[in-house]
Amino acid sequence: MAQKRPLESFLNGIDEAKWLSLVDSLAPKIHEVDRGATAVWFRFFPLSLKNFLDSAENRDETVAKMLIQGTYELRDQIDSSHRFLFGHRYWPTVKRAIEASLDKTPADMDALIEDLAKTASESEQVSRELLRGIVLVGLMTLLQVGSDAFIAAEGKALPTLEALKGSPDSIVAQRAKDDSQGIFSFLKSVDKKFTVTWIDNDSDGRFGITNDADIASAAALDQSRDWKGRDERCWEGVVPVECRSAACGACWVGVLGGEEKLSEVQRLERKQMGIFGYNMPEDGRPFLRLACQAKAYGNATIVIPPWNGVFGRKVYGVEESKLEPATTSARKLREILGEESGD
Repeated sequence: MAQKRPLESFLNGIDEAKWLSLVDSLAPKIHEVDRGATAVWFRFFPLSLKNFLDSAENRDETVAKMLIQGTYELRDQIDSSHRFLFGHRYWPTVKRAIEASLDKTPADMDALIEDLAKTASESEQVSRELLRGIVLVGLMTLLQVGSDAFIAAEGKALPTLEALKGSPDSIVAQRAKDDSQGIFSFLKSVDKKFTVTWIDNDSDGRFGITNDADIASAAALDQSRDWKGRDERCWEGVVPVECRSAACGACWVGVLGGEEKLSEVQRLERKQMGIFGYNMPEDGRPFLRLACQAKAYGNATIVIPPWNGVFGRKVYGVEESKLEPATTSARKLREILGEESGD
C-alpha cells in the first residue's frame, strides 16, 4: 500500500458526517449555481459506502448483494463525476492547486478550502464563491481515490454542457423560469405543460412533463433515443427505473433547480430513501428525490446519478425489513413480454 501524503492523512481523519456538515456550513459562501450541486455530488459519492466496500472480504459479492448498478467508483470518473457543477470548468486549476498542497498539513479544513479557493481564484480571475464547491469536491475525490490516482488523472475539464452555458446568474435565473402557458393558462381545463432539463456525465437534454405528473413517468414518454443502448439501466426513458412504487431506488435524482416546484416528500419516499442509503435531507422539498414520487408543477432541472443500489441497511444500519414490497419491475415486464412475443 502506498504511503499517504500529509494532506491525504489529514483528510482521512474526517468522517462523512463532518464532511456533510462542512458542505452545509459553507453553502452560503458557494454561488447558488453550485450550492445545491455540491451537496448533491457528496450524496452521489458517499464516503461511508466507499469505506464499507474497501473493508468487504469479497467486494464483488458485496456490490451484488447491494444491487449496485452503473458506474459507482469515483476512481473511474475522477475528471468527469462533477461535470454537472458550473465549477467543473475550473477543474484543471483546482486539481493543480490540490496537488501542490499534497505535502502540506493544513491547520484546519476551513483554512485549507479558503487557501485553495484563493489560489484558483487568482489564477482564473473569478470569485471564490464559484470555486469553493469544486474545491470541496476535489478534496473528497483525493481522499477516496488516493494521491497516485489523483495525480495520474488527466485533469481536463470536459466541454461545457448546454444547460451550463452562460453566466452563473443567468443559469440560476433560467432554472427558475417556467414555460409559458399561453393566454388561456388561467382556465382550469387547460393542461399545463412544463420542461424537465436533465444532466448526466455525458450529456444534457429535455423532456416535457404535464402538470402533476411524476418525473419518471414523463421521462418514459420520451422515446426519441435508444435509452437502453445509452445506459443499460434505462428501460423506459433517460431516468433509470424498475418500478413505480418507490421500491427499487433506481430512479433517484439530484435536483439542481426547481425543487420548490416539485411535490412535497411523503412518508414512503422519505423512508425508502433511507433504506436505499441516499441520505435525503429533512426538507419538505429536498435536493434528492425519487423520480417516480416527485410530481412537477413547473420546470425543473435534475442530474441523473451514474449508478444506483440499496445499501442503507449495511452501511448506515437502516432496517431493510421496512422496505416496501416491489411491484413487477419494468425490466421484468419487458423480459416477459419479449419472451412471449418471441423477440
